[in-house]
Amino acid sequence: MKRLTVQELEAFFKCLESDYDVRVPIALHDGTRSLGKPDEGPLALAGGAVPTKITSVFFPQMQKLLTADADMASTPVEMAAARGKPLFVVGFTAQDADCLEFIDRFFDANYRDDIYFAGRDGSIVVSVSGRCGADGNFLRIAGEKCDIEVISDGDKFIVAAYSDAGRGLVDGIDAGEDAADGALEALQKESDALPTDDLELIQAASRLILADKVPEKFWEDVSDRCIACTSCNLVCPTCTCFEVFDREANGKIERWRMWDSCQLDGFMREASGHNPMGEEAIRTRRRIHHRLAADVTRWGHVTCYLCGRCDDVCPVNIGIKSVCREMVEQYG
Repeated sequence: MKRLTVQELEAFFKCLESDYDVRVPIALHDGTRSLGKPDEGPLALAGGAVPTKITSVFFPQMQKLLTADADMASTPVEMAAARGKPLFVVGFTAQDADCLEFIDRFFDANYRDDIYFAGRDGSIVVSVSGRCGADGNFLRIAGEKCDIEVISDGDKFIVAAYSDAGRGLVDGIDAGEDAADGALEALQKESDALPTDDLELIQAASRLILADKVPEKFWEDVSDRCIACTSCNLVCPTCTCFEVFDREANGKIERWRMWDSCQLDGFMREASGHNPMGEEAIRTRRRIHHRLAADVTRWGHVTCYLCGRCDDVCPVNIGIKSVCREMVEQYG
């Protein structure tokens, strides 16, 4: 294992651009962070989860699927061009790696989504962990749920590789120094000792919902605060809902898919006009119930991985952790 400075890591990421479409956390002019190419801003590994929906690199908000002539007669359907280079994405937290593992499973269930896996297959995922969280907090170590992990010891980053592809890239690093024996083991112990309060909270809320101990009035009270801004869906790494639509452009018909939001009034409106989720309380209930109850039945576990983004962006404090806390306080 190598131990590198931020500058050495930045040089490593840039040297991969000939073979990969490299995306890294960058600092923006307003002090926030986002994913971008290495030349679009200073590398910003510290600070915790990147605020954006990090899985959007594989599941974009807008994505063209195919193009065809308007009369569908003169030329065959043209599928959207495949990505030129595989993705190399830096900035996943351990929670984000859990999210990615789930949506990989989701898009491979029953029918394999070739559009999704066209970008996902061959990609390299790099997690960031250790003593580089927001306000200096320790970020949990992801381990083998990623290809490479850069783990801060408070001064430099230990680079650990888990997949064959990751090891091949890390073995080619000439810079840095060898990590001291036991350094990663000590950091892993620190990671294992992190508190689990949030996990216990959502598990308690899940049990309440599954036991039908949460009345409809609770969801009505929560939904009264919702302004349907959809920010929770826009940042959630495990939101997978999308709609497909056709549009005419330059004499061609284009088919696109675009993220959808269960918080919008038209989310399940049928062509007849009937809307089984026409009430905001039902939609708000579904957003939480989906993660904490329905998915427990379908997948065998809660599918909120506590990345914290919905709580960070919600202007009315009804992110999942906030709602679970209210639920447990009232009915637990």
